Amino acid sequence: MKRFILLLAVVALVVAPVLAAEKEIAKPAKAAKAKPPEKDYWVEPMKKVHAKFTGEKGTFAHFGDSITVSMAFWASLKWTQKNIDKPTQAAFDLVKGYMKDDCWHKWKGDQYGNTGMMIMKWCADNADKWLKKLNPECVLIMFGTNDLGGVSVADYEKYTRQAVRKCLDNGAVVILSTIPPRHGADAKVKQFVEVVRKVAKDMKVPVSDYYQACMDRRPEDWSGASPKFKSVSGGTYEVPTLISRDGVHPSNPAKWNGDYSKEGLKHNGFVLRNYVVMMSYADVIRKVLKPEPKKAK
Repeated sequence: MKRFILLLAVVALVVAPVLAAEKEIAKPAKAAKAKPPEKDYWVEPMKKVHAKFTGEKGTFAHFGDSITVSMAFWASLKWTQKNIDKPTQAAFDLVKGYMKDDCWHKWKGDQYGNTGMMIMKWCADNADKWLKKLNPECVLIMFGTNDLGGVSVADYEKYTRQAVRKCLDNGAVVILSTIPPRHGADAKVKQFVEVVRKVAKDMKVPVSDYYQACMDRRPEDWSGASPKFKSVSGGTYEVPTLISRDGVHPSNPAKWNGDYSKEGLKHNGFVLRNYVVMMSYADVIRKVLKPEPKKAK
């Protein structure tokens, strides 16, 4: 009898830990709480930059290539907005009421930092000249589409950092924009997009994520150069998706010209860019350039 009791005790010592382990394994694993991204990581650093600003309030410069110098970008927003929802209307009203009128369409051309066929090195090399001439309160930077052909990712990052640093040192708040997708260049475009996001995070500037806006709305069929749109009639920019038939420039089909509805933002690449930049600039105005007073608790 004593041997039997002793045997039971030994079995209990062996089995109990196994059962406990099995019970622990059977428990549903607790999902790790993902740390939310710090949305406004740039606000306080940009307030410090803005404190150095000596120019005229409401000045907004655009440093970029043909996608920026085009009157379809930004200038068209002033003249045409339809099917606009309340948040978008509020952003437009804020921008229109704060920004200098000349910055809608007169700040176009190489003397203002935007013209066709240019790369990020052109921006890095000439930013001092533009900053001296304009002394802008805020600068939007988007180069990279022309860099894709022959500029390394490392050089693109180097020149991006140089351009941003010159603007910040001049007291200008920078909005750094990702480039749009390009037909046949997906891999390198993604690398350049990640460079912009990385530099923005490192240098504490906001991102206007045009690339992501395109992917969110047309993840599979953003390119007007794809076979899907071959039979669609119309010119280069008339294709009903976000990138034109040339596979490079944003589209601008007349049917969705100035249409800021969900459908318009899926079918007109320049309208989408206007929207993304406007929302980014409105955020900067609201939080840095003309911060709203804190509400009493």
